[in-house]
Amino acid sequence: MKIGIIGAGAAGLSAAFDLSAKGHKVVVYESAPFIGGQASTIPVGGNPLERGYHHLFTNDQAILDLMSDLGVAEAMKWYPSRVGTYTSGKVYKTTTALDLLRFGAIPFFDRIKLGLFALKVGRIKEWRDLEDQTADYWLRERLGGKAYEKVWEPLLKGKFGDFYDRIGMPWFWSKIQTRFASRQGIRGREMLGYPDGSFDTIFDKLTAAIKSRDGEIHTSTPVERVEVVAGVAKALIAKSPSGEKIREEFDTILSTVPSFSFPDLVDLQDDYKKRLTDVHYLAAVVVVLEMDRPLTKFYWMNIADSDVPFLGLIEHTNMLPKEWYDGRNILYLTNYLDRTDPVYSMSQDELLDLYLPHLTKFNPEFDRSWIKKVHYNALSAAQPIIGTNYSKAIPDHRTPVEKLYLANTTQIYPEDRGTNYSIKMGRELADMIIEDEQHGWKSWK
Repeated sequence: MKIGIIGAGAAGLSAAFDLSAKGHKVVVYESAPFIGGQASTIPVGGNPLERGYHHLFTNDQAILDLMSDLGVAEAMKWYPSRVGTYTSGKVYKTTTALDLLRFGAIPFFDRIKLGLFALKVGRIKEWRDLEDQTADYWLRERLGGKAYEKVWEPLLKGKFGDFYDRIGMPWFWSKIQTRFASRQGIRGREMLGYPDGSFDTIFDKLTAAIKSRDGEIHTSTPVERVEVVAGVAKALIAKSPSGEKIREEFDTILSTVPSFSFPDLVDLQDDYKKRLTDVHYLAAVVVVLEMDRPLTKFYWMNIADSDVPFLGLIEHTNMLPKEWYDGRNILYLTNYLDRTDPVYSMSQDELLDLYLPHLTKFNPEFDRSWIKKVHYNALSAAQPIIGTNYSKAIPDHRTPVEKLYLANTTQIYPEDRGTNYSIKMGRELADMIIEDEQHGWKSWK
């Protein structure tokens, strides 16, 4: 088969890798001038750094398996994570279970309740039993009190904004499952993974493997249309880096674009299109600061305070060597926002003026002179809003157009979107495409 793939992120390249390994010709079109999607990198101090913070959990098996298949498994290293929580005007260490007992922002009884509650959720095995309830409702009813008011409610609001009370409980369940899996025993610290050489180690190997099998990857080449003939996907219409129109025919096409932009590429029947447009995406705004000293001693700072205008504070070099980045301390300031939020439209300088005064809350000595360089990145489709009973509403990978498939983050469930699950999905799509070629196309219904 000759297979056209729209998007050179984790899902698209993983599918291309497996399809090319089976002897199929793959051609990947990517609108950006780089590969890797949300795990793409920029040069910092002579080494690559992800545009948005990235790490792995110990149960992220799909990416570990892929690294093994690529021959780079030894590049994955594991580091103990240091976690803090900012609430009530103070930073608390919340790395271990013992730290939770010392978490003075809530009464002692609520600390005990919070820890036992997390254990209880971690023991739940059937997420389908949780589907008809929101995380907000479920947590209010079963946890409640200061444990919810001071911890989980502000974290949900920080992550999802006005949509916080629509998030299905399976999302919260999957987060707890992942966190517990990455801990070394109930009293242990969370261990997080990061590959030597950044996530480029994986994507560079993927690219090399695909090209060695006569595959093609075209960056700065946005697809403008999927050509359909008699209900069957036949070709891709794209624009070359020089602005010329490209038309290329394929036996099968896989799109990895966000759901809200997929209908712009192809006409779809109303019921399937509704499944796409019913899912709302939050955008992400990420500011990366290169500093001459650390802000805090933590890798990950949970911000459970609505007065802070950003969601997360991740100090990359509090877990990884700053020597990789010419001795600079790397700090991510991240935010999930609705695309209509004025903050999403702010310039880099406007964001700095908004964000930086709040850094003294985490370190009273912070001064703007600590910052030596700034990087800015915005993503329009960073976090889908996954509501209740979502398993009944997921758009099928097989679209109503024959030989046209869709794979994006709205189809990752009950787990939250992420590089690991995008890789898993991409490889599953490769199997699906091969199976359909052997046994015939299956209607999406």
